[in-house]
Amino acid sequence: MKTKIKFLILLPFFALLMFTSCQDEVTEITNPNETEALVADSNLTALVSATSQRDGSKDNIIDKASCLSIELPVTVVVNNLEISIDSEEDFKTIEAIFDEFEDDNDHLEIIFPITIITENHEEIVIENAAHLEEFVASCKGENETDDDIECVDFKYPISFSVYDRNFQVIDVVSIESDRQLHRFIERVIDAEVLASLNFPVTMVLADGTQIVVHNNLELEQTIEEAKDTCDEDDDNDYGDDDFTKERLDNLLMSCPWVVHEFERDAVSLADNYFEYVMVFKAENVVKVRKRNGDILTGTWTTRVGDRGALIKLEFDTLVDFTLEWFVYDIEHGRIKLYQAGGNRIILKKNCDITFDVTKERVLNYLQECLWRVTRLRIDGVDNEKDYIGTPLKFFPDNVVKIRVNGEFVQGTYDVLAFNTGFVLQIQLEGRPNLQLEWLITFLEPGLIKLESLGNPDNKMVLERHCPNTDDDLNYVDDILISSDWEVARYFIVEGELEKDNDFYMYTLSFYESGRVKVTDPNNGTFGGSWLSYRKSGLNLGLYFADNAPFSALNHRWKLVEITEGRIELKDLDSNGEVERILVLEKKV
Repeated sequence: MKTKIKFLILLPFFALLMFTSCQDEVTEITNPNETEALVADSNLTALVSATSQRDGSKDNIIDKASCLSIELPVTVVVNNLEISIDSEEDFKTIEAIFDEFEDDNDHLEIIFPITIITENHEEIVIENAAHLEEFVASCKGENETDDDIECVDFKYPISFSVYDRNFQVIDVVSIESDRQLHRFIERVIDAEVLASLNFPVTMVLADGTQIVVHNNLELEQTIEEAKDTCDEDDDNDYGDDDFTKERLDNLLMSCPWVVHEFERDAVSLADNYFEYVMVFKAENVVKVRKRNGDILTGTWTTRVGDRGALIKLEFDTLVDFTLEWFVYDIEHGRIKLYQAGGNRIILKKNCDITFDVTKERVLNYLQECLWRVTRLRIDGVDNEKDYIGTPLKFFPDNVVKIRVNGEFVQGTYDVLAFNTGFVLQIQLEGRPNLQLEWLITFLEPGLIKLESLGNPDNKMVLERHCPNTDDDLNYVDDILISSDWEVARYFIVEGELEKDNDFYMYTLSFYESGRVKVTDPNNGTFGGSWLSYRKSGLNLGLYFADNAPFSALNHRWKLVEITEGRIELKDLDSNGEVERILVLEKKV
């Protein structure tokens, strides 16, 4: 028998907290039988255990051991220079010192005591070099095959049903990390618990691809097929710079690459080249698309020498790109290039980008779905809050509508080809901030970035929203529309302010059109807008304009938990800390 969970929980991890949970999809809790339970000595259980092991190879440049890692911060002495290593980014400093001279003898000394973390997530205090060497000796050698699986990961949270000897569910345990998963699977292997994994589960491959699996067989097949598909980079340097010319060439030509950071002569040029798109083609042709849509053509070649691989770029006009760049590091979906003298480029792989943009392609993107205005900065003022729950819809024949309080207000739009690129013009009554000539600077399925002609500081970002395509969002919408609601709690963390009484005896009614009606204690009413959408989880946008007290709730709320009678929302700051809590309960 299968029972749909009647709530969604999307909380951050709090110190091994166990709670009922699900991934982005609605999880099915299965009352399992013996064939669905994880078997202690099965191949699937072993694969899950190996996938959850801690990868210790990232700090091999320090400890030369892929089966353990050193807890940071740690102090080391590199070629007689003492360095504090506070993060993985500092590993680059060690490699840079090692690479400075080709004919010197490199030496690294660790300042003890330190704490190591084993592949089984066990933390051990190490007092001296001899003690560390005992653990290092138990690891596989450089680039030898080891037990951990690094080419595929679980997307957390996931959950397990725990059941008794009669196969009746007695608990549901949420797992938020590899550490938690590994410890739980160890309990399965030791026959301490009987459990089955609740599906669907999302697996993430090394290149970022996500695969949704629905049962044990699919999970086992996915891990088996993926476990050897990437370079685990278990050598004793930092980063993945031990590749062949053929592999590098194939990687460069596999997808477009987006400029993320750019420095020349120790001066940041990120503002100049951010989100430029590079495409490496056969016959040594490289094309760069500027933010305004202009395409510049140059040449590229690669070679691999004693110190690694190099990429030579040559352009007639892009002089800042024209250089032979040393490939400093390759991470999953990212390439880092540098050359002496403070020259650096970081490229991010993006296979979703369409390089050759045409007017027809822009129109097709615009007309696919609704578009949320997620950023609108005009003359130094952020205006996106005015567009919460009010998406745009672009139609053929140059008609654009914006949904306000559940009703569409109609205007016009056009896409024009300028010398600087493609420009979106919008005419909507009462929306002067939209009525600019918007240069399209970035275009990919689901995301459009724009800046106004003549004033690039005016920026707009549109994100696609396709209704009725997401089961979780459909579930949220159905729950909201099915009942009337009231504010049961409104809590402001700063000052620990409980503001529930401000909303006493008000009623909220959500309509399929996107309108939310508020009825006050005297039976007066006013309207607002709402929209549930997915972005890093589930969210609920609420907008009541200047209608107090509900204007305080104008926000894109993170959906934490939803049942048929209760909805919990949170406002998180940029660090993920809770600033406000809003709870709606079904009105009876």
